[in-house]
Amino acid sequence: MAFPIRVCAICGEEFELKPDKPGFANHCPDCTAERAEDAAQKQPSTGDSLKRNKEANAARREAMKNLLYRKDS
Repeated sequence: MAFPIRVCAICGEEFELKPDKPGFANHCPDCTAERAEDAAQKQPSTGDSLKRNKEANAARREAMKNLLYRKDS
C-alpha cells in the first residue's frame, strides 16, 4: 500500500505522508526538522529580562486599574 503524496506548505516539494511522521501533515520532513532546530536555538529568558517583564506587567496592571476604576467627578 502506497503512502499518500502531499505538497509541503512551506517549500512546495512533494513528499510521502508516512505514519508516525513528526510535525504537521502538510510540512515535509526537511522543513519540520528546520523548524525544530529553530525552536531549539531560541535562548531561554534570563533573570533580568524576567524581572523587567514582571515590572512592566505590574505597571500595565496598575494603569488599567486606574483607567477602569477612576471616578469621573
